[in-house]
Amino acid sequence: MTQPVVAILGASQDRSKYGNKSVRAHAAQGYLVYPVNPKADEIEGLKAWPSLKELPPGPLDRVSVYLPPHIGLTLLEEIRNCQPGEVWFNPGSDSPELIARATEMGLNVIQACSIVDVGLSPEALPE
Repeated sequence: MTQPVVAILGASQDRSKYGNKSVRAHAAQGYLVYPVNPKADEIEGLKAWPSLKELPPGPLDRVSVYLPPHIGLTLLEEIRNCQPGEVWFNPGSDSPELIARATEMGLNVIQACSIVDVGLSPEALPE
């Protein structure tokens, strides 16, 4: 079995933010994690990528979004171009318009907390 790969949109260097907790949670569960943040070089010891377009080639099992819906809308085309297996819109990152558009584009949309999905509680991750 190959290592699952996730891109975290809105990954953060701030350990109190969910975009940081998601990086740590996915890494702890064995994912190859690509933190995506145009303002960071490194997050939790991992190279940070300025955009999805600049990730190394290869399939993405998951894109997990921690961005406001109006920003997420501008990134849907870029997300689709990565052909991820699933796109997680975490609480606060979704809106009816965003979900409708993502679904129309054929993305496998999941509206839930990806940290909980990998078996951890965001509150249990230290800041």
